[in-house]
Amino acid sequence: MTGQVLLASIPSLIVMFTAIYMMNRHTKKEHDLKRMELAVNNRKIVTPLRFQAYERVIIFLERITPNSIIVRLQTPKMNAGQLHKELLELIRAEYEHNLSQQLYLSSASWEKVRTAKELTIQLINNAADKVKPETNAMELSREIFDRLIEKDKAPTHEAIEALKKEVALLFQ
Repeated sequence: MTGQVLLASIPSLIVMFTAIYMMNRHTKKEHDLKRMELAVNNRKIVTPLRFQAYERVIIFLERITPNSIIVRLQTPKMNAGQLHKELLELIRAEYEHNLSQQLYLSSASWEKVRTAKELTIQLINNAADKVKPETNAMELSREIFDRLIEKDKAPTHEAIEALKKEVALLFQ
């Protein structure tokens, strides 16, 4: 009698396990499909934010390039000490203003941005060490430009190129 019940139950068990397997498989497919839809929707939102971050960081780097920053800050009555102080304050303020952009860049690219900022500050500080603070700001500007000519490129150049390459990879 138990043998007959067992024989009668086997087809039911097979059907039940097949149904469970098929339901699990269907549920997994639906879950994967929902996850893909969510990823596509996230890309639609995040991609423009990433591009905006790259734009903002490149603008930051262009703004702290010595040629650009000196032209914006220097006034005829300014002395070298004042110019030096204002250059450093503006670079740090611009950097702090753009800190959140690192969320959208690769770690390597953000490190290049940070390094470019530090090298620019270092270049300005080294030039400031060569002139007296009370001399005309033109002397400090000249010293900074001389150091830029020696280096052949602004410290921000490499970071800008790295960002452009990273953005190009987003289009592939």
